Amino acid sequence: MSEELKAELLDVALDAARQAGELLRDGRPADLAVAATKSSPIDVVTEMDIAAEKLITGVLAGRRPDDGLLGEEGADSPGTSGVRWVVDPLDGTVNYLYGLPSWSVSIAAEHGGETVVGVVAAPMRRETYHAVLGGGAWLDGARLACRAAAPLDQALVGTGFAYLQARKEQQAVVAQKVIPRVRDIRRGGSAALDLSDVAAGRLDAYYERGLNPWDLAAGELIAREAGALTGGRPGQPASGELALAATPAVFASLQPLLDEAGAWHD
Repeated sequence: MSEELKAELLDVALDAARQAGELLRDGRPADLAVAATKSSPIDVVTEMDIAAEKLITGVLAGRRPDDGLLGEEGADSPGTSGVRWVVDPLDGTVNYLYGLPSWSVSIAAEHGGETVVGVVAAPMRRETYHAVLGGGAWLDGARLACRAAAPLDQALVGTGFAYLQARKEQQAVVAQKVIPRVRDIRRGGSAALDLSDVAAGRLDAYYERGLNPWDLAAGELIAREAGALTGGRPGQPASGELALAATPAVFASLQPLLDEAGAWHD
């Protein structure tokens, strides 16, 4: 893929994320109406969530009409250009519902199955992360690098928990095994932001089971381009089974610990 095309895709992603972020920030009603439910009563899809995806898909269709699209709220088309957009219009829905600032708009572009552009916009934090394959990771105008090497027992580790009770119970078992081995645990509520915060040195590592492609695509590229290692179970890429991003030193210790603890298992 040419550098010109990468730059075009980045520009489109930044534009769509900015517009969707402004819609979500400025249009958030005090009494959010629930449009539908997903896997449980806790995991709700708001009207704003759906509106943001419609805005993003409109921007993408207007500027890149031949591209494919995979969106959290149901958009799924193959396209003919070889480029596919992977979109989470509102990552951190519960945070958004409760008025917490850690929610984001996540937009990634894939080419030939490889993520080449990632944008994660956090309007309430007034921050936008982005990365281009081979071009580094950035927070607004500053280039990012993950934290320097530190032992596992000094690592600040982010994670997330499922909405389904059975999986949450297993994740609690895993966390019980991880917590005594690390500095501390954080649960931010937006996978895209947690991955981006690894890139920014705000976390030493982040892991979670059950992520979807739209949760993972943009943030995983941002973390990698900042020097973090990413993966799943040993020898496997990051996926819904298990996603891990960490500084290289922490990755080497945390990945086998998670595997032994059954972090990939329901």
